[in-house]
Amino acid sequence: MKRNIHLTRLLTLTAMTLAVGSLGAQNGFNMPYSQFGIGIGETPFNMPIATRMGGSVYTLAGNNFVNPFNPASYATVEKESFVFDMGLNIQATTLHDDAGSQYDADGNLGYLAIAMPVTAWWKLGAGLMPYTSVDYESVSQGTYMDSGTVKTVYDGTGGGNMVFLGSAFNIPAGKGRTLQAGFNLNYLTGNVERAISFDFQGNDSTYYLDSRRYRQTRLGNITFDLGLQLWQQLGESYTLGLGLVYKPYRDMTVRDKALIYTYHSTDQTLVDTVFPESGGDPSYKSRLEQAQTFGIGLSLERNKRWQLAIDATFADWADMRYTEDTAHAVLGNSAACYGPYSRYTLGMQKMGNMDATSYWGRISWSAGAHLTQGALRLVQDGTEHRIDEWGVGLGLSMPMRKGRSLLTLSLGYSSMGTSEVLQRESFTLGISVSSCERWFVKRKYN
Repeated sequence: MKRNIHLTRLLTLTAMTLAVGSLGAQNGFNMPYSQFGIGIGETPFNMPIATRMGGSVYTLAGNNFVNPFNPASYATVEKESFVFDMGLNIQATTLHDDAGSQYDADGNLGYLAIAMPVTAWWKLGAGLMPYTSVDYESVSQGTYMDSGTVKTVYDGTGGGNMVFLGSAFNIPAGKGRTLQAGFNLNYLTGNVERAISFDFQGNDSTYYLDSRRYRQTRLGNITFDLGLQLWQQLGESYTLGLGLVYKPYRDMTVRDKALIYTYHSTDQTLVDTVFPESGGDPSYKSRLEQAQTFGIGLSLERNKRWQLAIDATFADWADMRYTEDTAHAVLGNSAACYGPYSRYTLGMQKMGNMDATSYWGRISWSAGAHLTQGALRLVQDGTEHRIDEWGVGLGLSMPMRKGRSLLTLSLGYSSMGTSEVLQRESFTLGISVSSCERWFVKRKYN
């Protein structure tokens, strides 16, 4: 069920410079903030293991699940094991400002991942997960020639996926200490399609023709990241964990394809192509940048029963920054800019005892929270609005059968932005299955 929503502030911020006349009310938004860059980032909350801990993932490791957010964690997989991990997400979202609200819900595949040993000290991890999402539509009404009306439609779909292949290594570190290092090689792939359509209502096409501006961005880029995990035994009861993650700056190119044309509003029949010119190439290259990113995590574990973890992440901006070739800029200029990004998380869990006689004693319970100083800034009437986010999560991991396989359930809530611009509130239910089987053991028979 959806209700119309008048998000005039957001339209003011996101309307491109090509809009005609004064813009007014709109309806039909799904994820309005996804119209910037190559979309809204999906990680790390696309995985229940992260959501249930509030996003504290840098010191997270286990022999029966995959944690791609610190590639050093693959080294924890046991030498006889093969781990297959997959998850689903169901999300309910409400958008609102002081004029109205809109509700939407959907579900999608959260990720697929595997981990396996090569030797006792060398392990591999690989997988596929969503990286960004683009899904929005807004409609505005304006005027032209002091009498006519024009309907402007902004729409976008698509996003990027990340395929990763990583290695992790156990490094000798002395008695009472465990040291692991790893890296991920990532391939970003996907399509992002955006368009602006102008429908001059009631005109006779004498002075104004309905038109559409379309751009497709194809991703096909390689990035990498490094990870380190260190555990130090503190006496007989406690273990201190340290996790470090580093993503270097990457300056890349993407291939854009653009089209500007006029059409008949009744049947969308093409009348004339404005761009490219006759015989011209509709393709051109634009810029895509990955920010240099640092992450650090600390955890304290007691007798493998209780754990407290905190993470901090810092970057010049978040996710991927897209800059269109200014010689084309078929959709006009955006009202967005970027600034420093930081995310802080806190997670706690009661760890299950796999040797417990009671099934309830083998279940792990967890909860956490995160606070994000957003990289995205929107400028309205000379005032810069920083789009921040905060959220909480909880979950449980339940062993399956008598083995080490896990069923993890998580429930997360997040709030992004403010009602002064646009606030997005989301509830996410995550379900993941981690299958951990011994594939490399030769069975003996009497």
